[in-house]
Amino acid sequence: MEFNSSKGDPRGFKFCQRLPISRPGVGRKGRQIRLRTNHFLTSVGNTDATFYRYHVNLTYEDDQPVDKKVIRWKVMDKLHEAYDYDIANMNFAYDGYDSLFTFGALQNVINEFLVAVEDASSDNFRTATSRTSGRNGGLKFFKVKVSFAGRVPMRAISKVLRGQGSDNCQEALRVLDIILRQNYVKQGCLLVRQSFFRNNPTDFYELGGGIMCCQGYHSSFQPTQNGLSLNVDVSTTMIVQPGPVIDFLLSNQNISDSCGIDWSEAKRALKNLRIKTTHTNSEFRITGLSENSCHEQMFPLEQTNGNGSVEITVYDYYLQHRGIDLRESANFPCLIVGRRNRPIYIPIELCHLVSLQRYTKALTVLQRSSLIQNSRQDPSRRKLVLSDLQYSDYNSDDMLKKCGISIDSEFAQVDGRILQTPKLKAGGDQDIFVNNGRWNFNNYSLIQAFELKKWTVVNFSAACDARDLARRIIHCGNAKGMQIDREDAVIEERHEIRREAAQTRVDAMFQQISSRFPHQWPAFLLCVLPEKKTCDIYGPWKRKCLAEHGIVTQCLSPPRNMNDQYLTNVLLKINAKLGGLNSLLQTEINCSIPLVSRAPTIIFGMAVSHGSPGSDVPSVAAVVSSLGWPLVSQYRASVCTQMPEQNIIGSLFKPEGNADCGIVRELMEDFRSHVKHLPEQIIIFRAGVNEGQFTQVLNIELAHIIEACKSIKDNWSPTFTVIVAQKSHHTRFFLPRGSRDDNDVANAPAGTVVDKGVCHPRNYDFYMCPHAGINGTTRPTHYHVLHDEIGFTPDELQELVHSLSYVYQRSTSAISVVAPVYYAKLAAAQARQFVRFDDMSDTDMSDTASSASGEGAPALKLPRLHERVRSSMFFC
Repeated sequence: MEFNSSKGDPRGFKFCQRLPISRPGVGRKGRQIRLRTNHFLTSVGNTDATFYRYHVNLTYEDDQPVDKKVIRWKVMDKLHEAYDYDIANMNFAYDGYDSLFTFGALQNVINEFLVAVEDASSDNFRTATSRTSGRNGGLKFFKVKVSFAGRVPMRAISKVLRGQGSDNCQEALRVLDIILRQNYVKQGCLLVRQSFFRNNPTDFYELGGGIMCCQGYHSSFQPTQNGLSLNVDVSTTMIVQPGPVIDFLLSNQNISDSCGIDWSEAKRALKNLRIKTTHTNSEFRITGLSENSCHEQMFPLEQTNGNGSVEITVYDYYLQHRGIDLRESANFPCLIVGRRNRPIYIPIELCHLVSLQRYTKALTVLQRSSLIQNSRQDPSRRKLVLSDLQYSDYNSDDMLKKCGISIDSEFAQVDGRILQTPKLKAGGDQDIFVNNGRWNFNNYSLIQAFELKKWTVVNFSAACDARDLARRIIHCGNAKGMQIDREDAVIEERHEIRREAAQTRVDAMFQQISSRFPHQWPAFLLCVLPEKKTCDIYGPWKRKCLAEHGIVTQCLSPPRNMNDQYLTNVLLKINAKLGGLNSLLQTEINCSIPLVSRAPTIIFGMAVSHGSPGSDVPSVAAVVSSLGWPLVSQYRASVCTQMPEQNIIGSLFKPEGNADCGIVRELMEDFRSHVKHLPEQIIIFRAGVNEGQFTQVLNIELAHIIEACKSIKDNWSPTFTVIVAQKSHHTRFFLPRGSRDDNDVANAPAGTVVDKGVCHPRNYDFYMCPHAGINGTTRPTHYHVLHDEIGFTPDELQELVHSLSYVYQRSTSAISVVAPVYYAKLAAAQARQFVRFDDMSDTDMSDTASSASGEGAPALKLPRLHERVRSSMFFC
């Protein structure tokens, strides 16, 4: 940590802005292996090159801003062609927004251009008549103002590669990424952040409902210990099914006859989608559907002789003036394109949906399952796809050539290590046999089994024999050392209630429970759902149990062939929720976890769950904390809402005078009640933040946690270690099988850690694969150590991270990320179900947004967990 007198640390220190720490070294433990990775080494020949950055202000001729990216690209391409004396002979890269980068300076500090674009196929040129000049027919004129904004030296990358700091490195890397993206745009690709998708039907896979999965490629330049590299990976996005609009609607509504189309649903599905007409090959954006059919919809048609206009139906217009006899869609509504005050009506049968239109709404359960299946690629297939760089000839780009950029065509080689598998203990001091990160619990007993006495089964499923299910769970529990008494009751949902709304069904079930147990509620409720927990009953049921009545509950939807493994997995969840432990690390029992076992230590996992893109629903923040010490396997959670898309957690600390003291103080007090004193060491695992937010984690979230500690006890100064766990990255590792085929590779083995080669030249980071990849290609977790006052060595920290991937109580395998992070994500996702934000009306959302005051204020308060379950692993 760096200190000066400019600002005050809540603990009494003076400090300037906290920055991520440098790498203290690399790990040594583990068996050495040689891996391939999807990074392509890149040489930078011209380190003295400088890019000139210009701010671009692009407007229509009437000074209205241009909001469509496709138009901005067309205008800038035309600008490059038209102005020979200023810019045509100069290479430039445009980001599609407001930044232009050139290799060499323009003649003037401020340049203003008038650009004429002719494109009869764009709806923005055909319908926005208020912005169209009368001169030159179909030409549309734009004003482009380009003003100098600064220089971006390429030597900034070289400084970072040498392990030095540089404020311009990210900007220089951004320029290189923009150069690549510009090439993709010229090839007609769809760009989604740093991924591109080609209009190639072989890359499309149907997901159902008129939605398709589109396979593309991610690419980004990254500084590594081996030098600059280009990271290329397979990427996927969802697109709307291209082709005839009628075909899309049939698929979207899962019907076979166009006469059965629900047009109100069709209006919502088609809004803002782009179409191309078959009779004129023109492109438009859909703004709505007409209220009347083509036979009835009238519009004013201008007379050719200048005698005003005459009213005519859409059907008659196409028959008389276009020679088209509408058959299929004559009785269907028309698509409306153009402006609201001057609509254009087009028959549906003459329209095709344009390809590569992103679908950003939430997927159904079946669509998501299909997406996962279609996105999986085994390591050999993935490496084969990525090895072929013929889809984009990077080394031929003129701007990259002038920078001396040369990209290798072979996967980079890196050194990895396989860490020793942590030893696990079951009941009766049994050693659990772990093979490749997995184990079978059927032959073991629980290490701390909870005794279940008062419990009830509630059954929402007509297909499930709930009494037989209860009997089998009792038998399985007794075999695992968990004493389970016979259930007090099996309560079946009344037949006449099953077609009611979810909340009504849940309320009716609780009325039955109340009448059955008028004096004392059951301690545990086993809830059989009619379908998987994504059904509508799940959220209201969890809220009723956990927030209103304080009852631990387990929901399940049993498969038809229910085996012992399924029952064991259910039992593991139940025991953990009730306060038991299924297995423990031997190092926990022996108090031999490096540094953690020497002093009272609390471990935090922090994550934020956001709504679907563009939904404007509140985000849910969750923080889990370890409950006991020296144990690190049991956790509790605290959740809250905050403003939509807000990623930094704003409720960690609240000053005195608030009824709510903040998340951290609540968790610390709970830890003290279990351990009998406050922790001396605090380890924080943070998920869901990118490199640009690392300083916010240190200077906002960590600062708030320190302030919360100060508010609990004046002379209490614990030490902190802050680690970010990232899953949203594109680095993959491949283990060669030893054959002559370079693409014959396997996943990295369970326990693989990589802290050389593709890691940052200066910052403290490493990749870890604690788990074994069963399906598809393993995604390692990328850990960034931002702050470490506790003083772990690289080996000690990597072993701790590896061990925490084995304490996930509801699984019999190592998980891909440390358990505290996984628990935080589970808690946030489950709390989101308490209130179905996605079903809130626009009025509700505006009221919610207006009620929030100040940064980090909750957008909508979640119901507080009942005190009886607040410290439980309800999320497990």
